[in-house]
Parts: sequence; structure tokens; C-alpha cells
Amino acid sequence: MRLVHSRDTGPEKIVRTLLHGLGFRFRLHRKDLPGNPDIVLPKYSTVVFVHGCFWHRHAGCPRATTPAVNQEYWLPKFERTVKRDRRNVSELQRQGWHVIVVWECELRDRERLAKRLKEAIGRPRRFDSIDMPSLQMAAEPAKPYEGAKDER
Repeated sequence: MRLVHSRDTGPEKIVRTLLHGLGFRFRLHRKDLPGNPDIVLPKYSTVVFVHGCFWHRHAGCPRATTPAVNQEYWLPKFERTVKRDRRNVSELQRQGWHVIVVWECELRDRERLAKRLKEAIGRPRRFDSIDMPSLQMAAEPAKPYEGAKDER
């Protein structure tokens, strides 16, 4: 288990490449957010978790098998992981973040995944409902500048 990494995994790199190709810019592994999301898109108030089907127990997925040996270790471990994931998602949503979970098995059809990500992320969420007035800077004249003459 020492070789199982939680950051910069193959599936995570694939999702990052897809997002970058779609024109999205993001931050990685923000420690100040619950669950340390794999990908954070602040402009869109969106976080993306890339979950392995085995470790995070993707329901109905054939990859979410339970080892036959040492189940007294594995079952509580999986249960803790699923509870932690739920807690992190609810806390992020409470803070106003849109949460997307990408499962490892979804990487088989990258076109479909790219379409899902593009639709789920959508447009920027930060200033959607704010009507931004046009502000005049203090150094700008109140009326159009008429002092320059066109000498052609």
C-alpha cells in the first residue's frame, strides 16, 4: 500500500489534461479546502475529485471489489473512506462550491467525460447575479476628451 499515491495519479493527470484541453485553468490540491480536492477551478467555484473505484467504493462498478483476505481490516477502512468523502462533499457544498466526482472507470470514454465536465463546470459562478455598474476612475475626465486635434 506504500506505493498507492493520493496525488498526481494517472487518472488525475488524464482529467487535468482533458480540462486544460477544454480551456479551463485550475489549481491543484488546495489544502485550505475540505478533502484537499484534486482540482480546484476558483473562477467557476468548482472542485473536482478523481476517485479510484476500488478505494472510494464506486457503487455498481466491477472495480469496487472487496478483498477476500483480511476483511476485518478492509471493510472498516472502506466505510471510513466513504463517510469521509460524504462529509467533505457536504462541507464544500455548504461553503458554496460545486463538487464534481470523476470515477476512474469513466476515463474509458474520454469524449463522454470531456462533454460531462464541460457541461458540469459551465460558466463562471462568482459574479452571475451581480450587476456590475460601470465605474469611472478618479483620473478620468467626466466627459469625452476633446483637447487633442487630429492633424492629418
